[in-house]
Amino acid sequence: MNMDDFLRMFAYDHWANRACLSAMQTCDSVSNGTLAGETAVRDCVGRIAHILSAEKLWLERIRQQPQSMPVWPSSTVAECFEWAGRMVAAWRSYLTSLAPGGLDEKVEYRNSKGEAFSSRVEDVLIHVLMHSAYHRGQIAIQMRAAGMNPAYTDFIHAVRQGFLE
Repeated sequence: MNMDDFLRMFAYDHWANRACLSAMQTCDSVSNGTLAGETAVRDCVGRIAHILSAEKLWLERIRQQPQSMPVWPSSTVAECFEWAGRMVAAWRSYLTSLAPGGLDEKVEYRNSKGEAFSSRVEDVLIHVLMHSAYHRGQIAIQMRAAGMNPAYTDFIHAVRQGFLE
């Protein structure tokens, strides 16, 4: 993948995260106070908060910065909306400032267990995008199981609807 591809994919990631948050916001306001609905929304918000936290964590690892928040933070839908905006801006800033050949550079980091690893920047970026999509799929399954309508976040849908160039 090249830098334009990554910029496009991170734009998609942001759109999909916001679509999930919008669906959760709608479901939260119409859950009719049922325990199952409230639990599902709370769990889904926790999962999207994890997506955003992991995106921040990986950017911090790439930039060789200390981890600033837990991997599974507590959050609200409103906080996640705000956080999603900050993360898309941070990733765009990083990607547009990356030097030629930067995708092949190695990043040295420790995982949450303290184990040391070294990965190419490109592999980290792909991981971030796949990780987010994986958890958005879990959110959709959980929302459907609770009788709610999840966001339609397929990449091709974003393209067809003109959300991506």
